[in-house]
Amino acid sequence: MIAPPAGRDLLAGKVVVLTAAAGTGIGGAVARRCLDEGARLAISDAHGARLAITQAELADAYGADLVWAADCDVTSESQVQALIDGAVSRFGRIDVMINNAGLGGTAPVTEMTDEQWLKVIDVTLNGTFRCTRAALRQMIAQGGGGAVVNNASVLGWRAQPGQAHYAAAKAGVMALTRCAAMDVAEHGIRVNAVAPSLVMHPFLAKVMDQQTLDDLVTKEAFGRSAEPWEVAATMVFLASDYASYLTGEVISVSSQHP
Repeated sequence: MIAPPAGRDLLAGKVVVLTAAAGTGIGGAVARRCLDEGARLAISDAHGARLAITQAELADAYGADLVWAADCDVTSESQVQALIDGAVSRFGRIDVMINNAGLGGTAPVTEMTDEQWLKVIDVTLNGTFRCTRAALRQMIAQGGGGAVVNNASVLGWRAQPGQAHYAAAKAGVMALTRCAAMDVAEHGIRVNAVAPSLVMHPFLAKVMDQQTLDDLVTKEAFGRSAEPWEVAATMVFLASDYASYLTGEVISVSSQHP
């Protein structure tokens, strides 16, 4: 396992709002990376108990004054707005919105139900839209400036059996990212996304069989899956001033090539 590099204050002085931050996947890695880079952080998750544990761990490691948490189901517009309002109430403003919430699953199109399709679309695409909209409105009200970073997937470009709902949602996230970037460019706000390939974490192992995971690893140039922090590092770069001229872009975090 490769260890993450030390923080360099890439987000010093910035307030970051992060969805799906609880647990050991990409969200948890992004939360730690943001704090390592000097941010003040508002974290959210639909799983309240798991979020409370994450908040306590982060507060213990980085300081309670740097971390605020709120339950948030991104399928609920009122909860999304409460997250933004709460972060502003706690920290005075928001500078970065990182949309990590998403939902996967595996089912061929011929067996996929409307419920399965709609649930993935509502969390992964509609949820990203709701959070992006609320954050952009707040950033504009503050006078402009700021960054939104969305979590897409290489499946927005590539085909994989059983992933029609997830791939469609992630392709939608990519299109949303590009169009939203143009909508708010005049306000000095940037909107970008990352598209990871294979990132190993416990949730992925629950929704995908081991044979498929093993096959996917063989397609990666480095012969391994990405560590969650490796995706988090790219997301934090896009959130930082180092990416000041990037907007409407989708950055592939992948060593997999067709």
